[in-house]
Amino acid sequence: MAEPARGAYRELVRAQIRSQSQYRASFAMDAALTSCVSVLEILAILVLFRVTPSLGGFSVREAVLIAALCEFAFQIADLAVGNIERIAEYVRTGRMDTVLVRPLSPLGQLLAGDFPLRKAGRVVQGLALYAAALVYAGIDWTPARALLAVTAPVAAGALFAAAFVAGATVAFFWIDSGEFANAFTYGGRTFGTYPQTIYPAWMRVLFGYGFAGYQPALALLGRPDPLGTPAWVAWCTPLAAAAAWVGAVLMWRTGVRHYRSTGS
Repeated sequence: MAEPARGAYRELVRAQIRSQSQYRASFAMDAALTSCVSVLEILAILVLFRVTPSLGGFSVREAVLIAALCEFAFQIADLAVGNIERIAEYVRTGRMDTVLVRPLSPLGQLLAGDFPLRKAGRVVQGLALYAAALVYAGIDWTPARALLAVTAPVAAGALFAAAFVAGATVAFFWIDSGEFANAFTYGGRTFGTYPQTIYPAWMRVLFGYGFAGYQPALALLGRPDPLGTPAWVAWCTPLAAAAAWVGAVLMWRTGVRHYRSTGS
């Protein structure tokens, strides 16, 4: 990316941060309230273990690690690219025209032009929950697992980010596609929060979010997959994220080519 383009994106993000932080009390309250989501996801897991000693063959410590890893990754993606969901509004109102005529990447403009700083609280809380889950799980640490503990949330976040972009692209063909896209983003987050052993095979294939929490958690815990996948698969979240981004970028470019102005 050329330096002028990077500078333009930085200025867009800075402008959004300045505008959102003008009313500090309101911003602080909004950030605090939105950050409660991650805690509720973990509490839902703990509630289940009040009525069962295991979930899909996983103990409470293991299930909490899967949930915390997936939740932290999702919050990273939501902060970075979650605002791409507004693309339907741009297409419907014709504002996408102004995005396309600028000498900058349309995707970059949409991501930088409405940076949701209030969601930063969710990422901080997700990090805290993930760190606590790593301690609670009692992991037998090795250098490889320590590296995985750092890279897995980033790679899983990239996987969710690709899903956000791919889902938003549908708006170029079907403007009222928000709920459809949410089924694969927010629905995928809920799906990835739980051990994959509780789902039938067709659901695991349809959503493919085992790499968001389940597989890297297996590698961190050092336990084999009850579903029978090879041990090396648990280390492949970065490859899954890269493949997802290839698909998302291809879908995005196809959508942009098929965009038709409203004429307004």
